[in-house]
This record gives sequence, structure tokens and C-alpha cells, in this order.
Amino acid sequence: MILSPIEQSIKQKIEAVGTPLRDWDIRINRGILTGYNEAFIIDKKKRDELIKKDAKSAEIIRPILRGRDIRKYGYDFADLYLIYIPWHFPLHNDTSVQGASLEAEKLFEQDYPAIYSHLLKFKEKLSSRNKSETGIRYEWYALQRWGAKYWDDFSKPKIIYPNMTKYLPFYLDRENFVANQKCFIMTGEKLEFLVSFFNSNVFKVCFKDYFPELQGGTRELSKIFFENIPIPKFVKDIAVTEEEIYKIYDFNESEINWISSSLNE
Repeated sequence: MILSPIEQSIKQKIEAVGTPLRDWDIRINRGILTGYNEAFIIDKKKRDELIKKDAKSAEIIRPILRGRDIRKYGYDFADLYLIYIPWHFPLHNDTSVQGASLEAEKLFEQDYPAIYSHLLKFKEKLSSRNKSETGIRYEWYALQRWGAKYWDDFSKPKIIYPNMTKYLPFYLDRENFVANQKCFIMTGEKLEFLVSFFNSNVFKVCFKDYFPELQGGTRELSKIFFENIPIPKFVKDIAVTEEEIYKIYDFNESEINWISSSLNE
């Protein structure tokens, strides 16, 4: 792509003060893959029913956001919940457990009878998910991918954003949502600053080409592309305005006008 002189100037300023996200103290991970949403993702009515049958059910039912639910600085909650069951649950913290465990299943049935009964209705479908893994590496009632190396990140403040999007929305979650596989989550340093930066016009205009364009103007926000983006390391972890971002880069009036005129392109 041949850049105009003003685009070249903006690009040079961005790269001069930016540090690639891979060099920040952050982690980017994908959301949960159930392998069979009909069993694990439930509405509020089913959630309330399971908790009424057994109050302990509430321990492993979490509100979930999907990629389509994410908005700029917020979300549209669809009243959906995830039954969050790691491999070998409830023995998932026992590193000696290898492969599908009958002992774990017996304990699960004993400790969470309402949820076990609910999932039992889907056992045939759940057992047919990934033939090389289900019932071999993990139990039929467990999630296909539960974030084994980062599951606790779902309980931390985190930025949630869609894996594919036209609008580049980012939400800073402090409500302990989990996210589905159509989202990425970002945990680590200066999230307040980062979410305001990601939602800015400067990011939308000047950084969108770091992400491959798909059909219909959608962008792919995969980790491999995101980590290459140079972001200025702002001193404080606070939200920043457009004007403050302009000052960080020392954009002149012509460059600011170009960014504003490019917003709807």
C-alpha cells in the first residue's frame, strides 16, 4: 500500500512512541469452547431452576458474553449463563489425574446432582464431540476447552473484545463474566488506559490495518496480530481522551483533521 505524506507522518509518529503489546505485562487468551453449547449455555430460567433444585449449582454457573454481545465500553447481556466445568472436575486441581476419571465423575454426580442430571440428558451428544479426546483426555461432562492455563483470568478485571469485528468494540469487565470462543480476553497492566485507547478514533483509524480485513469489512483481531501493535506506555492507568492521545503522538492539526475525516471510510 502506498501511503500519502500525511499517512507516512502519522505512521512514523505511532511507531516512534509505541511499544508492541507483546512486550507489555499483559496476557491475551481466547474464551471458552464448550464443544456443545446446547448443554453448557443456559438461559436465566434454566439457571434459576438448577439453583432451586440444588443451591450448590450456583458455584459453577457463570454469566457469559459472546462476541456479538460486546459494545464500546459495554455489552448487551443476553441473559445467558455458562455451566463452567473444567476437565476432571471436581478433581481439576489434582495434577495426578490423567485422562477421563470415573472417580471425578462420581464426585461430580454426588456434589452437583442437579447439574449432573441436566448434562446427563446430553451425554450422547457430549460424548460425540471430539472422538480422540472426549472420554479419553477428559470426561464427557467437561467443557472441550476451559482455559486450563488461564482459567483464573476470567475472575480478574479484563478487556473483552470480539475475535472478528467491523466496529472494534472493547469492554473492561469487572463483573466476572466468562467469554465464549468468539472473544479474546486481555488481562494485565494498565487496562483502564488500554480500553480507552482501543476505543478511540485514533485506534480505529490508525491501527485497523494491523488486522487482516475479511469479507464485509470485518477485521480479524487474533492474538498474533494484536501483539504486534505498538501502543504508547502511558504513565498512569487512567482513561484518556482523544485530545490526550493526540498530544501523546504530537499530531498536528492536519493530521488530526485527516483522522477525523477518515472515521467513516
